[in-house]
Amino acid sequence: MVPVLPGAEPYRHEGGEAGVLLCHGFTGSPQSLRPWAEHLAEHGLTVSLPLLPGHGTRWQDMQLTGWQDWYAEVDRELRALRERCERVFVFGLSMGGALALRLAAKHGAEVSGLVLVNPANRMHGAAPYALPVLRHVVPSTKGITSDIAKEGGAEVGYDRVPLHAAHSFRNFLRLLDGELPQVTQPLLLLHSVQDHVVPPVDSARILSRVSSTDVTEILLEQSYHVATLDHDAERIFEESRAFVGRLVRAEQQEGTATGG
Repeated sequence: MVPVLPGAEPYRHEGGEAGVLLCHGFTGSPQSLRPWAEHLAEHGLTVSLPLLPGHGTRWQDMQLTGWQDWYAEVDRELRALRERCERVFVFGLSMGGALALRLAAKHGAEVSGLVLVNPANRMHGAAPYALPVLRHVVPSTKGITSDIAKEGGAEVGYDRVPLHAAHSFRNFLRLLDGELPQVTQPLLLLHSVQDHVVPPVDSARILSRVSSTDVTEILLEQSYHVATLDHDAERIFEESRAFVGRLVRAEQQEGTATGG
């Protein structure tokens, strides 16, 4: 077994009745969301931050995995959280945001709300057209990690993008786009004005496709793609915690009003 990269380990915390599942990005690791997860844990939430299959070791391991593996992992974690929490929220960065959207589309009321940071919706440029052929010729291309404005900011992830996995991710995004209208949960979407990995047009597309009526969009002016490790990190933590608090209180009041 190849050891997990230092800092890329999964993280869990047993807290209260409200749970949060956090999903990291493509070729990234739990490290990119660890400060966020710890912030939520400190404020009494039950937290699960899994390491997606093929991630957190070496990029060659990721070549052997695809979107079905990554989705199955977060699906499993969601079910486990549902067993011990009254309500569960799903948070995601980049590809993690896409995984969160599919969980919401598939699980309906089992997911109480979504927080997405720079969520991915499609691959841009020539890449999606080249991948079906290129992946059989070239195993990998240069990496996409550590798109961070903050000086000294670094993301634990791969310095190469495995193309078989990238092709699978592309197929997943195409599938998900058709499922977005099934997303009805309250949604908080935070996206960077300047992002060198996922352009803001992806967030606009997601907002135009989902069926959610309780939607909040926040622009992050000082961060790049990995905003959870960037200048706007504290704002993301605070806004997401307030979002969960508001929805939990609303559900409790509704339960009291109906005698539940």
